[in-house]
Amino acid sequence: MTAVIRIKPLHYVHVLDNNTNITRLEVGPKTFTRQDHEKIVEGPTAMIMIPPRSYCVISNPVVRDDKGVVAVDKFGNVKVRWEDEEIRFEQEPFPLYPGEKVVGKITPLTLLNADSALLLRCIRDFKDGDKERVAGDEWLFTGTTYYPRVEVKVVELRNATVLKPNQALRLRGKKDCLDFQNVPRKAGEEWLVRKTGSYLPGVDEEVVGVVQAEVLTDKRALHLRAFKTFKDVFGKKRKAGEEWLVTFNDAETHIPDVYEEVVGKVNITTLSNRQYCVILDPIDDKGVQQFGKRELRRGEISFFLRPGEKLESGIQNIHILGEEEALLLRARNSFKDGDVNHPAGDLWMLRGPCEYVPPVGVEIVENRNSIALDENEGIYVRDRKTGKVRTVVGQTYMLSPNEELWSKELSSSVEELLSKTGREPGVSKPTSLRDKTKVVTYRAPHNSAVQVYDFTAKKSRIVFGPELVMLGVNEEFTVLTLSGGVPKVQNKIKSLALLLGPDFTTDIVIVETSDHARLSLRLSYNWHFDVSSLKGEEEKSKIFSVPDFVGDACKAIASRVRGAVASVSFDSFHKNSADIIKAAVFGSDENGTPRNFLQFNANNLVITNIDIQSVEPVDQRTKDSLQKSVQLAIEITTKSQEASARRDAERAEQEAKGRLERQKLEDESKAESAKKKLLELQAESAVVEASGQAKAEAKAKSEATLIEAEAEVNQAQLKADSTKIQSDAEIEQLALLQKQEREHLMALNNLEVQRARELAMIEAKKFKQIVDSIGAQTIADIAQAGPQLQAQLLEGLGLKSFLITDGNSPINLFNTANGLIGGGAQ
Repeated sequence: MTAVIRIKPLHYVHVLDNNTNITRLEVGPKTFTRQDHEKIVEGPTAMIMIPPRSYCVISNPVVRDDKGVVAVDKFGNVKVRWEDEEIRFEQEPFPLYPGEKVVGKITPLTLLNADSALLLRCIRDFKDGDKERVAGDEWLFTGTTYYPRVEVKVVELRNATVLKPNQALRLRGKKDCLDFQNVPRKAGEEWLVRKTGSYLPGVDEEVVGVVQAEVLTDKRALHLRAFKTFKDVFGKKRKAGEEWLVTFNDAETHIPDVYEEVVGKVNITTLSNRQYCVILDPIDDKGVQQFGKRELRRGEISFFLRPGEKLESGIQNIHILGEEEALLLRARNSFKDGDVNHPAGDLWMLRGPCEYVPPVGVEIVENRNSIALDENEGIYVRDRKTGKVRTVVGQTYMLSPNEELWSKELSSSVEELLSKTGREPGVSKPTSLRDKTKVVTYRAPHNSAVQVYDFTAKKSRIVFGPELVMLGVNEEFTVLTLSGGVPKVQNKIKSLALLLGPDFTTDIVIVETSDHARLSLRLSYNWHFDVSSLKGEEEKSKIFSVPDFVGDACKAIASRVRGAVASVSFDSFHKNSADIIKAAVFGSDENGTPRNFLQFNANNLVITNIDIQSVEPVDQRTKDSLQKSVQLAIEITTKSQEASARRDAERAEQEAKGRLERQKLEDESKAESAKKKLLELQAESAVVEASGQAKAEAKAKSEATLIEAEAEVNQAQLKADSTKIQSDAEIEQLALLQKQEREHLMALNNLEVQRARELAMIEAKKFKQIVDSIGAQTIADIAQAGPQLQAQLLEGLGLKSFLITDGNSPINLFNTANGLIGGGAQ
């Protein structure tokens, strides 16, 4: 069977002849009749249309001869370059032959601007103009439109890097090459492009990054270090590891080289005329660092610390010494101060008033001031050479070069007791710490004694208060440890001063009577020390012979009381407790007379009185029986007081009832009178209210009418005023508008006149400049050039005169013939 296929214009089909097994191309417009042995392999398909400035890639392209005719083999098949590609650009619509395929889509050509290029790589050998390209070669295409080739592969699009002022481009070589200045570079080497503008890296150049310049000022420098030996931008050779500064004097900005490392920024060091500094490890004028040396610089001066240099103790002020000030100096090495030679390590004093800047060979040990001491103040001074310590009291003293303040250490208990004397009321901690170099002082209270012991002399001295105790170098306070509390507990109280009394102390003593009744007695003793009979330091120290006089005295008295109570019964002791205890404690003299005091001969402590504050049974049964008797007595007393109070209350109640009844009657009579007066007032108020309401209504109506009339008058007046204001505003607006229009027209006219005047002046000036530039003689020559040329032409032709006209323009010949006639007559 046959089939008719209509192929449209610009369409094609591929027809397979099954008899010959050959596929041929049929191109429209045509009507194709397909035979039975033929088969449509592809189509109808639109032809390939490549728009202007575009291309497409064809795989397996057909083979063409030199004239562009498609080649076929001996069987009639179209020859195809299998597994090859061909790039076709703008042309007439074309069909695809059997075997050809379009790779991808139709692609616009690549347009490049002036600051971009394509990195190309050759994938197979070919000849590019006069140059042979080998597979693997790379080059840059910097034209405007790139036409691709099958032998070339586009690696990447490179854009130029725009370098602004104070910027540089850091590049790295991919392989050995020449840079833009034709300097040979090795693979892996880095360099900078400092030229301002756009820079397009070469084929063998790789962009590492953009380097920003460091801005330098007169107050800030740049600290650099070299990675390797090279020559810097200033033309100076730098060795690997070398460090240096770039200051404002070298350049305003600096771009670090590829072999330079920015260590940091160095600020300027400025010294005033009252300051100085010492530079450690300074660098001399030749650039060599002097390790271990010191250099003194005094203001006014400004400088940068170079690499390796350091300030010793920073910027220091010049030492200004007053009359009471001095400097303790030490020579670092042998030093000559005027005519005095100071060997290394020598100490001496420089006293004020003066100004002093220590040389590099002198060390300031300390700044000393004169120590002003009151007559009750002192310090401990130690001689460094002999080691002796002494006290200086009550004078203004300046330490010598070989002297120093010595700190006196005290035991923790003494420190605590001394700190308590400096506390304010309600303060739990001392207000300030003790200065250990000052003489330790303690104010002994009134009627007290303080014992101070000298360890070197092995003697003690007693100071009676009120007095100020000042400790010597080898002296120490005697700390008293006393019993305290009720009942007494050992080591409860610590004190530096022994109070001489009179004073009292309280203690609880447990006793037992002969009938085995155990009682708790709370006793209070009055005591004092008898120091009037003591003479000399040895006798005075007797009062300190008993460390805990409170505990010992209480124990002695308690033993006496217990012995006396044990010999009597409970009833007897209950009746005569005071006499029994006093007799037991004080005892009697040789004559049997009771004594009034008890004296302890060991430390002259005198007990003058005993007070029994309370007596309580320790046994529970005794305590219960006493409590019952006391409760019974309290109950009887309470009942009698309740009965008396009840009778008084009943009597007061009857009197109050009588007064209440009488008051009720009086209040009722007053209430009736008030009620009568209230009714009268209510009647009067009703009359007044009726008349007042009528008057108020009438007055309100009249005032309302008056207000309405006044409001209408005011409204009319306001309307008139508003109309006048509106008309005045319109008139004023119209006047202003007309004035503005008039001024605008005048300004336009003035501008037009000015413009015309200036144009005339410009034309006149232009004409004058033209005339001046050409010259008067030149103009005259130009004016005469035409007639002279005509005269010469006439003379050359032998004509005296002639007239040429086209017959369309009228010519006045009345006066023309005059010249001709005259010429002919001659």
